[in-house]
Amino acid sequence: MSQQHAHNSPAMRAWLGLLVILGPVLLVSMDGSILFLAMPRISQALTPTADQALWILDIYGFAVGSLLIAFGNIGDRYGRLRLLMIGTAAFGIGSAGAAFAPSPELLIVARALMGVAGATLLPSALAVLSELFADPRRRAQAIGVFAAAFAAGFAIGPVAGGILLERFWWGSIFLINLPVIALFLLFAPILLREVRATRPGHVDALSVVISAVGLLLTIYGLKFAAAEGLSTVPVLVGIAGLVLLVWFARRQRSLRHPLIEFSLFRDRVFTVAIITGLLPLAAWSAAAYLAGIYLQSVLDLPVLRAALLALPGAVVLTITCIVTPFVVDRIGKRTALIICHFSIAAGLLFLLPTAITGGIGWYVASTAIGGIGYGICFSVVADTAVGAVPTERAGSAGAIAETSNEIGNALGIALLGSLAALVFRLQGPDLAPTLDETLQLPDLVPATAVEAKTAFVTGLHVAAAAASGLHIALGILALRWLPRSMAAHADSDTRFGDTTDRAESTTR
Repeated sequence: MSQQHAHNSPAMRAWLGLLVILGPVLLVSMDGSILFLAMPRISQALTPTADQALWILDIYGFAVGSLLIAFGNIGDRYGRLRLLMIGTAAFGIGSAGAAFAPSPELLIVARALMGVAGATLLPSALAVLSELFADPRRRAQAIGVFAAAFAAGFAIGPVAGGILLERFWWGSIFLINLPVIALFLLFAPILLREVRATRPGHVDALSVVISAVGLLLTIYGLKFAAAEGLSTVPVLVGIAGLVLLVWFARRQRSLRHPLIEFSLFRDRVFTVAIITGLLPLAAWSAAAYLAGIYLQSVLDLPVLRAALLALPGAVVLTITCIVTPFVVDRIGKRTALIICHFSIAAGLLFLLPTAITGGIGWYVASTAIGGIGYGICFSVVADTAVGAVPTERAGSAGAIAETSNEIGNALGIALLGSLAALVFRLQGPDLAPTLDETLQLPDLVPATAVEAKTAFVTGLHVAAAAASGLHIALGILALRWLPRSMAAHADSDTRFGDTTDRAESTTR
């Protein structure tokens, strides 16, 4: 009996450690989408300008996406658990600041702090999780659960926001983070162990700055060029960002301890997986954002009902994430990745029959069918990124995977959302730049309101069709690029990660 207890104790500790890690991971991903339904309330309370509203919505994703690589590497060097604790505490401070922000400017600052903290959490959490599970199969299951929590956070963010907004003021969507953060800070030192690389080397500060600023400027330039046209400032900003990213990539090749090992991308499986982390998140965020406006402003549904309609898709997505590691054992990663892209493409096409007088059923079907692909995306990308590299680079590899998610999230609203806005401006009544502003105009005649709603729905259709076409193209690419023997490839990666786990990392 004592031997069985000794055998079960480390396993129990590992699963309890996973449970503790899932708290902040869920919060970080929820806060990427929880504002989709909350922005109308925030706009009424703080009256931000159009630019400020854009920054309130997007600064979080920009900060997370631009800093993930840097913090993934810093965690590898100086200790992942330490960075996880610091980041979680900072996330709590940012959440409290956002909840009670008296002005748009301070809300933007608080959201930016939450984004910086979120960038410390994701790669460190994935690396600490990898260290908890020595057995490759158990580790794959744990990463599947981790991915499910991350995916579920994105999916239930709008639902949670809608439920809270039905009863409380808008700051409550940030205040709910604090109890989870307190529990993590209490139990993490007990259940989790510090992990760092045995040869930490030197952190190249210049590379950290270049990667962060380059990503931020590139995303900013793309977003505002798409939203406002090819004016001088966004184009120059975007070019400056691209120049910095090229400089960053060239610099990494000459460093003994680079932030990113670009040699990982020579593996076609890894490359397709990372693209799979980017594109589905772009499609998901744009569809969720536009659908939130469609349900509330076109169909005039109350916020709680709009939130609850997202539940079926969220359930499908979460279940898919959990079962994907087991299904992949049977069908292989190649088949899973192909199913991922074609199911998302099909789900997006289900948005095309939506209209100004009905479309709830089509929307629910779209989220459910697409949810299969999104769930596979989250699970396979995380597993491939961690399984393909030695454990001392797990933080950096996880950062690449999560960066593709976050940048996809930011670019989805920036590009696909702007495409829908462009269609609205071209086909709408041309009285205001957005549907909500048009519908709030005084003395608006019913015929003009119908014209505006029709133009918005057309924009939604164009954005959904464009995203669907991209996924069909990526599905065909996966069919042609990915080898049929990916199962053997994955097994060798897992064995590699397992041996380096014991040989290359130290615990405290």
